[in-house]
Amino acid sequence: MNEHNVHLLALPNEILFLILKKLDNIDVLYSLLGINNQRLDIIAQQQIFSNILNFVSSSQSTDEHSSIPVSILDRFCVDILPRVHQNVISLIVEFGSLECILRVGNYPNLTELQLFNFNKAVISRCFMDDSLFGHIGQQITHLILISNENDSSIISEAYTEHVYAIVFTVFENLKHLSIVPSSINNDPPLSLYDLPPMTFSSATLTKLCVNVYIFDDCLALLDGRLKQLTTFIVQIDFIHDLIAVPHNVNNLPNLKCFSLICYNGTRLYRKQVLPLLRRMSYLEELTLYIHILDGPTFISGTHIDDEILRHMSRLHMFTFHMVCEKSIGNPTIRISKSDIERTFTNIKHRSVACMIDYFDCINMISRVFSLPFKFDRLEHIGNNIPDIQFNFVSYLTLWDPKPYKHKFFVRLTRAFPILRYLSIWNIEPPFFRRHESDLYDADWCSIVEFPHLISLEIDRVSTYYVEHFLNETTTHLPRLTKLKVDYKQLKLVTKNFTRDETRRNCAQVKQLIARYPMINTKDFCSYFPSLLV
Repeated sequence: MNEHNVHLLALPNEILFLILKKLDNIDVLYSLLGINNQRLDIIAQQQIFSNILNFVSSSQSTDEHSSIPVSILDRFCVDILPRVHQNVISLIVEFGSLECILRVGNYPNLTELQLFNFNKAVISRCFMDDSLFGHIGQQITHLILISNENDSSIISEAYTEHVYAIVFTVFENLKHLSIVPSSINNDPPLSLYDLPPMTFSSATLTKLCVNVYIFDDCLALLDGRLKQLTTFIVQIDFIHDLIAVPHNVNNLPNLKCFSLICYNGTRLYRKQVLPLLRRMSYLEELTLYIHILDGPTFISGTHIDDEILRHMSRLHMFTFHMVCEKSIGNPTIRISKSDIERTFTNIKHRSVACMIDYFDCINMISRVFSLPFKFDRLEHIGNNIPDIQFNFVSYLTLWDPKPYKHKFFVRLTRAFPILRYLSIWNIEPPFFRRHESDLYDADWCSIVEFPHLISLEIDRVSTYYVEHFLNETTTHLPRLTKLKVDYKQLKLVTKNFTRDETRRNCAQVKQLIARYPMINTKDFCSYFPSLLV
């Protein structure tokens, strides 16, 4: 082994295993099986290389959804899967490849399935085909459905009854089920309003992750139709006072983990959310993201202790982001961060931070949240960003009548390192007096880079911000694929689509949404070569 060049086959099996385990299982199987080497062929068929197979291209991690190449899929279905199907425990599959993959083997050990591009169109073709799923439907205990439904005319109740509810018909022994959108705005949510009482029910399910339309849907899922449920992760579109159907309001002794997220504001925090939480006295983990309208000025540590924690003696993990938005009766009174922080005396939540934004004389938004910040979304953020790393936030909206300066965006990229979606509302450009022209120049002295940003909405801003983001001398957007902008401002900033400084940040854009009609001139088409027509 002192030679500088050692052949792969000269290595012992133990070292080969270590090397191959560092690679993607699909790469191992595709590279080693069928190359007429008996030793590598046997190694590749080991269970460690075929227990989890991912038939989704790397682009699935973004908003672009494309299948693996047909030639590679054909070889897997013809040459590889028939030889390793008995070892497969988990499949990660794009729906376009599902039928081909399932028909080449029995998969006796398959228990976990993750399906991308799930939508109504594939239900009748795949889920209702007994010859396709057969016994596999009985085996699956863990199922993740990544939705890709773009039909805006869909009625949520009908979709729930004819799509989501069928899941429990096909997969009778599910223990874990997640139905999640593939992007931040992808619907439809589950809606149980006016449906039979046992729609979407299961006697085996212990974990559910789902988006629902209204708070009433959340109550319905906790009315006894999911008797074994111990973990419930729910995102709610709206919490409003339209409950028309009475639900079981007994305590929930089986529930150990609960997560409730609602991005839209509600005035019914005390009337609906708190009573639900008090039914969960055996809860061990709680996650809460709530935006309260016209309630208290801020959520204090005392409130959390008295109204939530006191009713959950077994709780050992509480992750929260609680926002209060309201008008102030007396504009001379100002709440400070220290005023809020002093209320958090309980040792259980010492790692707490807060933010306060005053948007004019009488309107304010206060936030209290646990650290580290574990949520992937923040909205209506002003200039007042604390010195904190928001390492999980991928979706951010900025809203502030006060202008954002270049140095603010420098801080923004440091505070939000994985940002993928950014929306800005601000019609006021930064103001520099005549004698402060040197400050204007200094404000643009460094390039801001958003390495992960794929979607940018700047259609309701001053032209200053369109210039700021599209000019490569101030901002670098290497992955921008979706741009929402005012067409008149876009035309102005790009000098009628001829300016070189703004060309590079537009080159990868595949979806352009513009206020005012666009005119697809030759220069326009050249400026956006990646645009999907």
